[in-house]
Amino acid sequence: MGRVLRNQMRNIAPFATLIVLLVFFAVASPSFASLDNASNILTQISVTGIIAVGLTFVILCAEIDLSVAAIANATGILVAYLTLQESYVNIPNVPLPGWAAILVSLIACAALGVVNAFGVTRIGIPSFIMTLAMMQIGAGICALLVRGQIAYAVPDLVTTLGSGSIGGVPWLVIVLAVFLLAGHLVLTYTRFGRYVFMVGGNREAAEYSGVNVKLIIGSVMVISAVCSGVAGMLGVAHFGSAQQNEFDSYLLDAIAAVVVGGTSLFGGRGGIGNTIVGLCVLGVLNNGLDHIQIDSFLKILIRGLILLAALVINVYAQRLREETAAG
Repeated sequence: MGRVLRNQMRNIAPFATLIVLLVFFAVASPSFASLDNASNILTQISVTGIIAVGLTFVILCAEIDLSVAAIANATGILVAYLTLQESYVNIPNVPLPGWAAILVSLIACAALGVVNAFGVTRIGIPSFIMTLAMMQIGAGICALLVRGQIAYAVPDLVTTLGSGSIGGVPWLVIVLAVFLLAGHLVLTYTRFGRYVFMVGGNREAAEYSGVNVKLIIGSVMVISAVCSGVAGMLGVAHFGSAQQNEFDSYLLDAIAAVVVGGTSLFGGRGGIGNTIVGLCVLGVLNNGLDHIQIDSFLKILIRGLILLAALVINVYAQRLREETAAG
């Protein structure tokens, strides 16, 4: 029994944290425990969640992608740049039909992912450094396109999915659910998903088994970029504007969601289920702190402490797993 608990600590701790937070905030603020607020929490985590789906693939391969927020921002600005703006928006953009603007933007974010993949797998640049450089490139693209201005118009489909709803359910939440489901199915039931876990769990053994490790790592970098691009487009519609630095906080949020949920930073352990729990922990924490009207600066500190605790559990669980395997 103790052996099972040690092996499952990474999964048990986040879920227990979520339960404690739910009970605490429900007692501290009666308005927290309502269906309307649950809908608010789901909407608030949707953009982060779409980014986190792609990041889960990357972290499962024992890699990291620091460019997700920058790619999201650049893609959101690009889709607005390719959309006809109102006359008062002083941006010399290039209007295209809505479908073309969306397609070009998706191709652009995938291309940035390909650049990341090429740098990591062909040149041999560590993913931390490569995606750090891409983060700067993405920020540069944002600055070049809007030049400090703010754009508002995006294609109608993006507006509907980012800010519309159907039957009272926001389309943004539905898109998140689709991405989470697709990510779970790919990781659980496909050969590619098994290869992702193999590469993250033991890269050398995966190579000896005939797995094209470079192809898998390159693929997850592209998946991460595309998820970020979709999140960026929908996020711009949800926020109502496209501007520089709009997604800066989403890098930490997305990484925190994956790590707090229990996916191992060392690769090979975790998955979309863990990411869902991590998203719920962050969503409940942020929303609950707003309900009890805590100091905004203290809120940032608490989030940092939660992330630190998750990292400690992550490392400790890895150590226990190694000790159990050795014993």
